Amino acid sequence: MLLPATQRLRRPLRCLRAWGCPPSRSLMDLRELVSALNDFASLSLAESWDNVGLLVEPSPPHSVNTLFLTNDLTEEVMEEAVQKKADLILSYHPPIFAPLKRVTWKTWKERLVVRALENRIGIYSPHTAYDAIPHGVNNWLTKGLGACTSVPLRPSAAPSHPAEGTHRVEFCADNTEHLDTVLNKIKDIQEISCLTTLPVRVEGEEQTRVSLNCSQKALLEVVALLSQNSLLYHKTEILLLQKPLLPHTGMGRLCTLSEPVSLSDIIARIKSHLKLPHVRLAMGMGKTLESPVKKAALCAGSGSSILKGTEADLYLTGKRLSCCFLIFIKILTGGKKKWKKEELTVERFGQKDLPVTTEKQSVSYWNDRRLTLN
Repeated sequence: MLLPATQRLRRPLRCLRAWGCPPSRSLMDLRELVSALNDFASLSLAESWDNVGLLVEPSPPHSVNTLFLTNDLTEEVMEEAVQKKADLILSYHPPIFAPLKRVTWKTWKERLVVRALENRIGIYSPHTAYDAIPHGVNNWLTKGLGACTSVPLRPSAAPSHPAEGTHRVEFCADNTEHLDTVLNKIKDIQEISCLTTLPVRVEGEEQTRVSLNCSQKALLEVVALLSQNSLLYHKTEILLLQKPLLPHTGMGRLCTLSEPVSLSDIIARIKSHLKLPHVRLAMGMGKTLESPVKKAALCAGSGSSILKGTEADLYLTGKRLSCCFLIFIKILTGGKKKWKKEELTVERFGQKDLPVTTEKQSVSYWNDRRLTLN
């Protein structure tokens, strides 16, 4: 989904047939289309800091005949979408990220919203939701490494299981009158769900078993309430509700190549896959273009939080501009967490894998392999 800004698609919903839309229809309601997009890549898979989904919606009803794809929605791209009579723009990167306090003609992002609404164009952004899905951006990047197996660096959990709550609390009580008082107080606590009672026999005595789901915050209140009665408190069980991990879904990828290859060969593969004339390379001390690569860690975004602490021979990360990729070899610093300074060679490799320019730059890094160019 990393499309160059100049590459657009103006086909009457032809691109949506893979998601089960009837090919005979030339128009599709915006809300129905958004539902199909959400089914393709659940927004719950996106990072918590991200701003994904339908960002701008013209007043309903709004039918979509032309879906316009772009990597980054700039003012120039918006004008092209207007000329193409687009009804919906799917922008990989969200054009609206920080909250807008006003919508005027003062800033370019505000002008995007104004132009979109003036021309009844919706704006939808999937961003990190497309990074996480099994056949998304991160998975596509692994194809550039050659034959390999890959697993997500940070797997995604099933969004709808369990339905509510982070903890389950269960306890038994034999005093019906006192239990009714406790249940009434529990019902007054916010973020409580799935409260059920069930008659049970415990050691030959008739009792009532209570089960409820609650949030971390509500759990503290529930425990405080139950601790007021020692009998209830000692019969209480607390279970952590963990959501199952989704297979092949999540942020970043840790790739194990079928056979080790040299760094120069990996460079050639990545350039060919990304169709880039150059990549930027930062090599650690003692590393060369012939250094073997067996394990690679990658992330479509900057990857600072995803790649941190991951052991690999090669790191591939997309910087702020998604067409620019930084590749760097692991640096070993002796296991001590302290700042160090080294001189690394940063080279740009041309079509024939030969260094066309070479710059010496000072590099600061932690021993957990986070690297920044000064």
